[in-house]
Amino acid sequence: MHEIIVNLHNHTRYSDGTGTHADIARAALDSGLDVVIVTDHNVLVKGVDGYVRRKSKRVLLLVGEEIHDPWATPQKNHLLVIGARRELAGYSHSPQQVIDQAGMDGALTYLAHPYEHPLALIKEPAIPWLDWQVQGFTGIELWNNLSEIKSVSRNSLLALFYTLFPRWLAHSPLPETLEQWDSLTTAGKRVVAVGGSDGHALDFHLGPFRRTIFPYQFHFRSINNHVLLDEPLSGDADRDRALVLDALSRGHSFVGYDLPAPTNGFRFTAQHRRGLSIMGDEAALEGSATLQIHLPYAAECRLICDGQVVQTWKGQESCTYITSQPGVYRAEVYLRYGGVRRGWIFSNPIYLRRS
Repeated sequence: MHEIIVNLHNHTRYSDGTGTHADIARAALDSGLDVVIVTDHNVLVKGVDGYVRRKSKRVLLLVGEEIHDPWATPQKNHLLVIGARRELAGYSHSPQQVIDQAGMDGALTYLAHPYEHPLALIKEPAIPWLDWQVQGFTGIELWNNLSEIKSVSRNSLLALFYTLFPRWLAHSPLPETLEQWDSLTTAGKRVVAVGGSDGHALDFHLGPFRRTIFPYQFHFRSINNHVLLDEPLSGDADRDRALVLDALSRGHSFVGYDLPAPTNGFRFTAQHRRGLSIMGDEAALEGSATLQIHLPYAAECRLICDGQVVQTWKGQESCTYITSQPGVYRAEVYLRYGGVRRGWIFSNPIYLRRS
């Protein structure tokens, strides 16, 4: 398998970001990304996607959009659409219609920041996902880098601290989001988890003091998606676009918080009678399966089955678990950074079904 790093959910001046597509591409090149995906609000910007190159470096810039009903009060149900070739914001009044239309185009759809807390200090409301009756979506945004400031800023001093020192911001996906994800997958749905930056490169003013907070480079070195491809990127934009979107749709990926330590090289597999399954795969369980987890560094690793922790390892790089029990298995890894236990890696599930 060929591992690439994909960062998604970013905004430009076409909606509420401050940078251009070129700014985002430059920041992605500086950060060593392979793919960066822009999703402006209710606008599909055409003609800017493709490979951006600088000497021997290259990054694939893809363009989707974040669709929501702008007339809804309060705001809710923001949907990331990636891979559509036409504007779908005209269907924004109905999330199900957006999902259906995107599906007709073979596009991917993710429920953005499905759970959020309001940030009352600056009168910033929560923008959660409320329409849980929708069907046919690809997955959910398990961890939103910018949104997390709403949940960790319990007072004005903490809000200012995280604004000025964003490297200490990320802690973990919200427990409610993890619980909802497990609830959906154990109910029989295939739901792919992704991590989103929600990058805006915001302008911050405090009297004469001005700076860009949460710049794109910060996001690109923080919460990313590590995607496993069957073959390496070729440099052909159309071919590679299809390759990346297919792997994302299958859940051949994990969410990695790369700021404390690079998550490259993490693997979660299941060996069974019918062969080897990787993250996102579904397999019939005949007899038993051997689940193997490989970590880039020794850390705390938990194996989850149907939403319940079945095994915890501490201080190990390799973890093995043999099971004869069908279920939805996933791995999550934690480490200490800045004196705080933080989420580090969250794998997509391996679905072991009854044969």
